[in-house]
Amino acid sequence: MAEGAFSNLTVGIESQIGTITLNRPDRLNAFTVEMVDELTDALRMLTQAAAVRVIVVTGAGRGFCAGADIGVLKALVERGDEATGRRLVDGARTVGTLIREAPQPVIASLNGVAAGGGANLALACDLRIAAEGAKLGQVFVRLGLHPDWGGTYFLPRLVGTARALELFLSGELVGADRALELGLVNRVVPAERLAEATREWARQIALAPPAAVRRVKRAVYRSARATLEEMLDDELEAQLICFGTADFREGLAAFDEKREPHFTGR
Repeated sequence: MAEGAFSNLTVGIESQIGTITLNRPDRLNAFTVEMVDELTDALRMLTQAAAVRVIVVTGAGRGFCAGADIGVLKALVERGDEATGRRLVDGARTVGTLIREAPQPVIASLNGVAAGGGANLALACDLRIAAEGAKLGQVFVRLGLHPDWGGTYFLPRLVGTARALELFLSGELVGADRALELGLVNRVVPAERLAEATREWARQIALAPPAAVRRVKRAVYRSARATLEEMLDDELEAQLICFGTADFREGLAAFDEKREPHFTGR
């Protein structure tokens, strides 16, 4: 799908950074089935693009993503449309898997509220940066719903079991500073600096050697279910691959010449 072929989001590539902007600002970028389908297509496109070394997901307007569109949910209930409801919820399976298996790090840039499935889209990303006024919340219980979009997987791994239960059962919207304390986000910046700070961070990662970056990402997630012996084996294999790259030779040369390296991905 071409960059300009989306109705509910915008996609762009610049300086090796692919950006997906959820674009239903009048609804705080809340999910519809069509939007989830487009998000899936956009992620597939960017994760497969050799020119893209980092992916940023953000929202248009004053919100990141408010989760499922309440109007859509009401319509589904009124007509008893379980099939579409299943598509709306289960879209997270493909989206979350694409993000987790992407060779590129994926950064969520939280420009405003991230609630319900929107919060869990942010948690599915590898890194999160938030504007000072942003809020995250597992608001499902307020609607009589169970967490979805991977929340029961991502949240306990980030904050621990007891904190996850507290956040799920309270339905509380957590401010950016508290989210930083809890480990829900990596960085908090003034709202007017969010776009710039996100680009700076993404650019820093994009300048790193891609072979090493993608193996670091894979290893960190694998470590959660692997033994020490298995991780030592993985490290050995990955390091031997990196030893054989032109980027490693460039890194050595730059160190000797006391200059910044220029990694080409070879």
